[in-house]
Amino acid sequence: MKITKQYLNDLTYSFLGCCINVHKELGPGLLESVYHLCLIEELQYENISFISELEVPIKYRGKEIDTKLRADLYIENCLVIELKSTNEMKPIFEAQLLTYMRLLKAPKGILVNFNCLNIFKSGQKTFVNDYFSELSNN
Repeated sequence: MKITKQYLNDLTYSFLGCCINVHKELGPGLLESVYHLCLIEELQYENISFISELEVPIKYRGKEIDTKLRADLYIENCLVIELKSTNEMKPIFEAQLLTYMRLLKAPKGILVNFNCLNIFKSGQKTFVNDYFSELSNN
């Protein structure tokens, strides 16, 4: 499967649909871990492949460092997901996602906050990087 910008955009749309379904069912105010587990169920239902709690590799001076860094979800080996359930989205959350994207060489990432009224309007932020700009359109 060749990853293209169109493929990633379609995958983003499908993933956000899963988030919206979970949010419609549960609403805001629960722990991140609850949304994570329900989102796993939704992704399985939609036949979207993913890895939950993917260990993000860190190499320092040529040596693999055991940091226990984990991306919440890694969808179709190209889309990094960081989940939150918080009152305030902090810049460190974006920095974390962008770093995971770089370390995993992933072209796209989505920061999702389930503690909101509307996932699509205020509960998600999508990021792309240089890997995305190198992809073909379709």
